[in-house]
Amino acid sequence: MINPVHLRTLVEVIRLGSFAAAAARLGYTASAVSQQMSALERDTGVTLFHRSARSIQPTEAAVVMTRHAAKVLTDIETLMAAASRAQDSTSQELRLGIFPSLATYVLPPILRNPAWKKLGIDLRVSVAEPAQTIQGLRTGGELDVALVYQVGQSGLAWPHTVDRQWIGDDDFRVVLPAAWGIGTDSKVAAPHLSDMPWIMHHPGTSDATVIERLFASCNLHPRVVAYSDDFHASLEMAAAGLGAALVPELALLHRPAGVVVLDVPEIRLARNVFALLLNEKRTAQVQLFVELLGETMHTLETARKD
Repeated sequence: MINPVHLRTLVEVIRLGSFAAAAARLGYTASAVSQQMSALERDTGVTLFHRSARSIQPTEAAVVMTRHAAKVLTDIETLMAAASRAQDSTSQELRLGIFPSLATYVLPPILRNPAWKKLGIDLRVSVAEPAQTIQGLRTGGELDVALVYQVGQSGLAWPHTVDRQWIGDDDFRVVLPAAWGIGTDSKVAAPHLSDMPWIMHHPGTSDATVIERLFASCNLHPRVVAYSDDFHASLEMAAAGLGAALVPELALLHRPAGVVVLDVPEIRLARNVFALLLNEKRTAQVQLFVELLGETMHTLETARKD
């Protein structure tokens, strides 16, 4: 499916004549704009630009797509405006359960996004771990939507009456103290990290069990010096030289100085992020909000990798 964010970026690239100019207009980097255009080419199967070292030249297909994109984007804005006027032109209350990382890094940019203000949602937020927010969805509960994550096949269950919608994946990355002298983005085999001091999840949780099994499967036997389920605390301790840690990419958006991120091929693990929705609360406004969540996660991920 074509991402409307990519269409809006295409319109600006064609209008302004370069990735750099479009990036400045939209608040991205030129690299992020280039990645969005490459993704749009993959999604459509159409070559949109002829690229050289110093310039880009839009194809006829890009020009044609831009004309249609302008209408599509106008229709989307009309749809969002109509949604905000729904239910007798009154706002819809949305009782949202959200886990801490998403509340810290994803929700604030959404609330600052002009698209949010057009939705007409009166938000009530409860920040808690998934097991707690899922309880709020049960019969007579205090929530309408729960934003949760699942690591691997870890034990997380929800009522059968709840609809699940995937939002995105939050990949885990290995981080080390910069003082250890290993360069950021270095490729390191997992066994080479064995017997190093590590900051690990508290044992006994489903996430910790998945991580322990993954480490054992790639012959990584950590020497545990700390237990922490707070990724911000883990990053600060790693920056201070206490040990290595495994943290999700969302937490790396505010990573402190003194931390390097490694590429460990054997360690491929992600938090799968979902929205759990009560069917009777799934209005057009709520659906647009969930889509805005996915777009924001993707934009933040692209910005971090730049």
